[in-house]
Amino acid sequence: MSSILKVIEELKLNVLSIDDVPESYSSDVYKLTLASGENVFVKIPFNKEKLNREFQMLEALEGILPVPKVLDIWYGDERTTGALLLSAIQGTPCTGDIDEKRSYQIGMYLAMLHEVKAPGYGYYVTDGFKLLDQNNWRLYIKSTFEKWTEPCKEILDPALYERCILHFDEIFSALPEPDGPCMVHMDFRPGNILVNGSEVAGIIDFESARGGSSEIDFTKVNRYIWEANPKTKLPFIEGYQSIRPMMVLENVLPLYDIYDAFSSVVWCENRGMEKNETFLQENILILRNSVGY
Repeated sequence: MSSILKVIEELKLNVLSIDDVPESYSSDVYKLTLASGENVFVKIPFNKEKLNREFQMLEALEGILPVPKVLDIWYGDERTTGALLLSAIQGTPCTGDIDEKRSYQIGMYLAMLHEVKAPGYGYYVTDGFKLLDQNNWRLYIKSTFEKWTEPCKEILDPALYERCILHFDEIFSALPEPDGPCMVHMDFRPGNILVNGSEVAGIIDFESARGGSSEIDFTKVNRYIWEANPKTKLPFIEGYQSIRPMMVLENVLPLYDIYDAFSSVVWCENRGMEKNETFLQENILILRNSVGY
């Protein structure tokens, strides 16, 4: 609570009430009711890199997608990473049943994001856009996955770990050319999609977004939308293709299932495996299913 009080002080906000937003997992998010009666959100990212990345992405996407408007920013001090003051979007996370109309809209908005060209494969930093090593998306995916192998080796069953490594290498060698560079969300899931009635009202949480290949954003779409309700897949694709062509996903989804699950296992280790045990076991099950173990 001390962090949000510091942010309120630094941004000189006149606040009536402070409410925690519990479904925010990576950063601390608070809903504030101001003395004027206006609702706003304060986001305190996990680190300054995420602060700068989200700020730059929201600025770049304003007027293109229904994203929160940055009302103010505090760059932090030696104790706090900083914070974004964001406008409120009238809507709630799309965590319930997703019907065909919503699925079409979600597909359309993801395509609109992917239509935003990036300066290269990379991400925003304080003073501009930093390209990945050799401006190479495939090299980035391979090298990032390799960084995760050691911590995953300590956590996973040895036989499961070995099968994952072999399966990843086999699929990686057969990947098509990446689609991009375009802006990708990196955590495009129902919890980051806001709905108001039957309409999609907004897209949030761009702290991991970057210039990449569109393929990576379909991982959680497939897991949390299509697999939850197979009837949503066709309208989603139709919505997406109303804006831009969709690549052949069958060649890339199996690899990103392992990639994303490895990332999540490491995330659980970094943030505390005991308090994130449910999420850890969910991703271990994804790995088991991916390799048939």
